[in-house]
Amino acid sequence: MPKLARKEANRERLLDQGLDMLMRQGYHGTGLQEILDATGIPKGSFYNYFDSKEDFGASVIEHYIDPFIVRLTAHLKRSEGDALGAIRRYFDELIAEFERDGFNGGCLLGNLMGEIGDTSPLCRKSLHAALDRYRALLASGLALAQQQGAVRTDRSATDMADLLINTWQGALLRGKIERSGTPARQCCANLLDDFFKA
Repeated sequence: MPKLARKEANRERLLDQGLDMLMRQGYHGTGLQEILDATGIPKGSFYNYFDSKEDFGASVIEHYIDPFIVRLTAHLKRSEGDALGAIRRYFDELIAEFERDGFNGGCLLGNLMGEIGDTSPLCRKSLHAALDRYRALLASGLALAQQQGAVRTDRSATDMADLLINTWQGALLRGKIERSGTPARQCCANLLDDFFKA
C-alpha cells in the first residue's frame, strides 16, 4: 500500500475506533492509549494525524456527522415529491437503530455537547459546525416540503429545523435514561406529523 494511502487508512482507523469508544465511554472516559492499543497504531504515530486529544475529538465529530449528512441527502433525493415523508422515514430509521442498540449511545453530538461543550473550544467549534451542516440540510428538506404544500409556511424552515434538532437531542437523552424509543417517537409525531404540517 502506498505511504499516503496507508496514512489515510490509519487515520480512518483511529477515527472509527475513537468514534466507537466516545459513543460508549464518553470523551473523558476514553484514553488515547486505549484507542491506540485497539488499533495497533504506535503512540508516536498518533501525532502524525492529530495535534492533541482535543484535535482528535474535533475530528471525530466531523467524522461522525458525515454519514448522517449522506444518509439524509439520499432520503431527500429519493423523496419523489414527498420531502416531509423522506425526513420522517430518515428519523424512523434512526429510532429503529436506537432501539436495536438497546438505547445506548444516542447521538455523539448531544453527548459531547453535554460533556465538553463548555470546556473545549476546539470541540465546541467542531460541534457547532456539524450542527450547522445538519440544520442546513434539514432546513432545505423542510423548505422543499413547504414548496410541496406539506409543511406550514408561517414559520421559517430554519426555525423548524432548529426546533426539530433541539427536541430530537432531548428525546434521545431521555430515551437513554428511560431505555425507551418513546420520547424520540413522540418528538417525530408531535413535530413532523402535527406541528410542522400545513
